[in-house]
Amino acid sequence: MSSIVLPDDLGNRLLAFSSAQGVGLEYNFPKGTKPFRPAAVLMALLFRDGQWHLLYTHRAENLHDHSGQVSFPGGSREAQDENIIETALRESYEEVGVRPQDVQIIGQLPSLELVSFFEVTPVVGVIPWPYAFNISHDEVARLFTVPLDWLARPENLVYKDHQLMGSAIRVPYFAPYEGEVIWGATANMTVDLLKLL
Repeated sequence: MSSIVLPDDLGNRLLAFSSAQGVGLEYNFPKGTKPFRPAAVLMALLFRDGQWHLLYTHRAENLHDHSGQVSFPGGSREAQDENIIETALRESYEEVGVRPQDVQIIGQLPSLELVSFFEVTPVVGVIPWPYAFNISHDEVARLFTVPLDWLARPENLVYKDHQLMGSAIRVPYFAPYEGEVIWGATANMTVDLLKLL
């Protein structure tokens, strides 16, 4: 099986995909009960051991939102952020020490409206490898990467039904990788990116 190569026109593919998909997952829950908070994550691609990887974090157990889950570096948009890309870069620097100037931004995936009432925009970028990360252990318990080739194997992805507000929704789960389980919105973002490669 040949290794995944990043297409030269990935930025254009991201733009077209985002425009076609619109905003939000197909969650059937009462959206009018409270407003969504804008947020962003950085889907950082890096070339390691001869193949492309995605960077993930295992969130600290004491956090208010999504504690103990696997996610991409990121968080809520703040007033000083000029745009959602700046949010992803600022949060990634605060959580894992990736300096904004070290990220080559490629584009964005469609925003996702989560059950935690965040509207999250995935920002896709490339970072150099090796890299001297500086992990904020108040927010991140562990940092790890997963090869795109592994993520793209159909046998490593399943969908499970979850009950939400009286409706069944299909939630993606990847098989455990180094003891970590990528699922939910993070898995959904990963699958969307893989569609474009």
